[in-house]
Amino acid sequence: MINTNDFFDALSDETRRRLLALLVGDDELCVCELCYALDLPQPKVSRHLAVMRESGVLSVRREGLWVYYRIHPLLPAWAYRILDQMGQGCAALEIFQDDRKRLKEMPNRPVRCCA
Repeated sequence: MINTNDFFDALSDETRRRLLALLVGDDELCVCELCYALDLPQPKVSRHLAVMRESGVLSVRREGLWVYYRIHPLLPAWAYRILDQMGQGCAALEIFQDDRKRLKEMPNRPVRCCA
């Protein structure tokens, strides 16, 4: 069961909202894809992903050297609705559009064999 305060704390940071907006639109993304999309260093992105993983918002899957994140499949329906609405609302904002564009244009994205 997710703690409501932890859930909303995860949404309180712009970098985490940007990460979540990408993850809401994709089944899962690798850390390298998230770093590229946000144009941020890996330690910063990983720190934000860890906060969301520890709060129960995200789940992680390892495949060899790759680490993939996705919205946690056991989130309650109300949390999914909030994330979905957040993703829709952010889609019109320039910074979120830029993130999505960079992700789409990323060369050599990892190929998922077991998603």
